[in-house]
Amino acid sequence: MRGWAALLLSVMAVATPLAAQQTESAEARVNAQREELARIRAERDEVEKKLSGLQNTAHEIRDEVNLLDKQRDATARMVTSLDQQLIAINDEVASTTSELEKSEREATSKRTVLQRRLIEIYKRGPLYSAQVLFSAQSFGQLVARYKYLHLLALRDKGLVNRLDDLHDKIEAQHGQLVRLQSSIVENRAEKAQEAARLVDLEKLQSRNLARVQEDTKRTKARLAELEKSETRLNNFIASFEAERRKASGRGGAIALGPSSIRTTDIGRLDWPVNGAFLYRFGRFVNPNNTTTRWNGIGISAPSGTPVKSVSAGTVAYAGPMGTYGNTIILEHGGGDYSVYGSLARLDVRKGTKVVKGQTIGTVGISDPALGSHLHFEIRRGGPAVDPAEWLRAAR
Repeated sequence: MRGWAALLLSVMAVATPLAAQQTESAEARVNAQREELARIRAERDEVEKKLSGLQNTAHEIRDEVNLLDKQRDATARMVTSLDQQLIAINDEVASTTSELEKSEREATSKRTVLQRRLIEIYKRGPLYSAQVLFSAQSFGQLVARYKYLHLLALRDKGLVNRLDDLHDKIEAQHGQLVRLQSSIVENRAEKAQEAARLVDLEKLQSRNLARVQEDTKRTKARLAELEKSETRLNNFIASFEAERRKASGRGGAIALGPSSIRTTDIGRLDWPVNGAFLYRFGRFVNPNNTTTRWNGIGISAPSGTPVKSVSAGTVAYAGPMGTYGNTIILEHGGGDYSVYGSLARLDVRKGTKVVKGQTIGTVGISDPALGSHLHFEIRRGGPAVDPAEWLRAAR
């Protein structure tokens, strides 16, 4: 009797908690990797969106470099996440396969036991239970035999229920393996796609780096040209001013005429041409981290737009001036000058007297990268000052 009870308890036992924990652990790892992959993909999509927005707008090269770096980093992390996801899926496949084999072995064993029971029941006939009970010679023996038959019935019921559960479990495990195999195929395909994408991004990054280096090289060359032109302009004004002082002086005394540009003109001078600022006076950090110092301002305007003098003066120079392009320098007296560069046409010559507001030339293009604009400077006693402070606020 005790042997049958132990067998019954063994038949009705379910899978061990350890196996369930292993299955849950494998599934949790796969789910965690899928969530991480989705997070990285969303992060990369956001970077790609920003990068796409840059393609349609003026932008700094370093912005594009930074976004490409982020996109490559996200793609590399996606490849790593896919590798980890594949490991988790393979672990789950191994776990599910092991559980399936255990379930099939148990089902085979239970099916064999149940078949033997059916054979025994068939051989003894449908009245066997009644015969066992009625052949009891005492009430105690009757109760013992009833209890024995009851345990047999529970055992048989447990066998049938367990086989049903095993069939459902085996079917679910087969389905899980099919899904996992599909996940492996999808994982490998996606990894191959992301790996190819990573190679393309690395090539693009390399080309971008070369472009940045070339741009830096061109900018440095341009800065050297600007510095040369600026030195030439400074030397010209210095020599012109020295000659003028020498011609005006007698016996060491210098008689200089007053400037037509006075301190009361600050914020009141008319604009030489209407337009928006292209660049401002002072130091400017370029996208490639080089620095340009502008001694004047750039005013964007269409080619051919008339350029007017901001004050009365005499044309000290009219001609090409290096990177300034066609340039006119007006001497206003008192050591003050105004400079008009990037001109397409010169309407005055050296020595011409001009009045305030007179057209002296037209806007042109001295640098294709900057487009059509006027480069405008004001020199007070030689050094450059910020012209924007002298012009009217309203244009």
